[in-house]
Amino acid sequence: MEWIRTLVRWLLAGALVYVGVTHFTDAQVFVDIMPPFLSCLDLELVYISGVFEIMCGLGLLMPHTRKAAGWALILLLIAVFPANIHMAINNVPLDGKELSAAARWGRLPFQFVFGWLAYWVSRPSKNDS
Repeated sequence: MEWIRTLVRWLLAGALVYVGVTHFTDAQVFVDIMPPFLSCLDLELVYISGVFEIMCGLGLLMPHTRKAAGWALILLLIAVFPANIHMAINNVPLDGKELSAAARWGRLPFQFVFGWLAYWVSRPSKNDS
């Protein structure tokens, strides 16, 4: 069943790199969901989180950086959680689209799912050297 973990690792890594790149190509989407108390550094924080998403994604693919990347991703998910809470509480549109209350609040538990996946895929496998 190691192949399932490898597949999920590649899917998660690909998603992280893709979303990380969009922090630069479509930064306003992420700026729009930033909580107001971070507005003085919103663009900078979007770029920084984009860099970390890309680094975590790539780091998950290399056995010697996988564990550190997994823990870094968990910390990143914790760091961006306030933006998700802000979206849910204040009905903030995502990419200009209004989300239902169920969708806004339903996104929150997925941060924990992604955190668990980060932990699971970053554990050493039998094939790691």
